Amino acid sequence: MRKYYTGSILFTLFCLALGAWVGWEYSDGNIVGTLAILWIVLVLGVLEVSLSFDNAVVNATVLKDMDEKWRRRFLTWGIAIAVFGMRIIFPVAIVAIAASLGPIEAVRLAATQPDLYEQYINDAHVGIAGFGGAFLAMVGLKFFFDSDKEVHWIAVIESHLSKLSSVTAAEVAVLLGALWAISSTLPVEDANTFLIAGIAGLLTFIGVQAIGELLEGEEDVVTGQVVRSGAASFLYLEVLDASFSFDGVIGAFALSNNIFIIALGLGIGAMFVRSMTIMLVDKGTLSEYRYLEHGAFWAIMALAAIMLLSANEAVHIPETITGLIGAVLIGTAFWWSVRHNRRNPEPAEADPVKPTGAHGDSTDTLGPTESKPI
Repeated sequence: MRKYYTGSILFTLFCLALGAWVGWEYSDGNIVGTLAILWIVLVLGVLEVSLSFDNAVVNATVLKDMDEKWRRRFLTWGIAIAVFGMRIIFPVAIVAIAASLGPIEAVRLAATQPDLYEQYINDAHVGIAGFGGAFLAMVGLKFFFDSDKEVHWIAVIESHLSKLSSVTAAEVAVLLGALWAISSTLPVEDANTFLIAGIAGLLTFIGVQAIGELLEGEEDVVTGQVVRSGAASFLYLEVLDASFSFDGVIGAFALSNNIFIIALGLGIGAMFVRSMTIMLVDKGTLSEYRYLEHGAFWAIMALAAIMLLSANEAVHIPETITGLIGAVLIGTAFWWSVRHNRRNPEPAEADPVKPTGAHGDSTDTLGPTESKPI
C-alpha cells in the first residue's frame, strides 16, 4: 500500500501547506479562519475520491493494457492536466468565454470577486451538464452495447443490451433520444445550449474513439489482439477524467467559491484516484472480482443520467447522494464478485458442471442469465 499512496500523501501535505497559506492570507492572519479553509480542502479531497471511485475502476480497465512508460506518464503528465487543467484552467476558461474576458482578467476576477465568478460558473451549468453527461453516457453505453460481452452482472438488462448492439449505432440513438427528451423540458435558449453541448460531447467521444483506432498498435502474436497505443489510451483517459471532473468542480462551489481552495481540495482527490487506479491494475483486482467493472459502468450510467437531468433547474441531486449511488453500485458488484468466487473456487475450465438456468447459463448473476462462451 505504501508504494501506491506515498506520493499522494506527500502531495496532500503540500496542498495542505498551500491551503494554510491561502487561508492565512484570506483570513488576515486569523487562525480559526485558516483552520476552516484547511477543513474545506480536506472535505473537498474526500468528496472527490468518493465521487470518482468508479472513475478509478474504469481507468484501470484502460490502463491495464498500457505499458509501464505510459502508466508513468498518466501519473505525471496526467495529474498535471487533472489538477491544473481541469481544476484551474477549465473553470477560468469558462468564465473568460462567458464574460468575454481575457485569461488574466478571468483569474483576477476569480481572486478578487469570487461571488461573481461563481455566478458565471453556475450560468454555464447547462452546457457543462450536456457535454459531460453525453460523453459519460457514451462511455457506459459502449460497454453494455457490446455483442462480444460474455459476462453479465445484471443479466436481465445487460444480456438484452448486448443483443441490441447488433443494431448499428444503437447506443448513439439512445443518447440522442435522451438529449431530445430532456431538452424538451427546458426553456428554448437552455434547450439549444443543452443540445449543442450534448452533441459536442457525443462527437468528442466518437473523435477520441477514431483517434484510438488510427493509433492502434501492431497485433500481438501471442494473444492475436490488436493493442491500442499508449498515446490513444492516454488521450481517452484524460477526456474521461475531464468529464468526471465537471460535476465535482461545479459541486465544489457549494463549499467554497474560492478557485484556489477548490483546486487544492479536488487536486488531492485526483491524485488519490490515480494512485488507486495503479493499485487496481498492479493487483489484478478487476480480473479477481469479475463484476467490479460492471458496477463501475453502472455507476457511470447513473452519474451521466444525473448530470443530464441536472440541466433542468427543478432537478437537483446533492453530490453526496451522487457519490452514495456510485458507492452502493460498486460495493454491491464487489460483494457479488466475492460471492461468485466462493461458489466457484476453481478456474472455469476446471469447474465441474454447474447448475444452469433456463438458457443453460450460470445462475450466479443479478438476473436470469449470464452469457458464457460456448
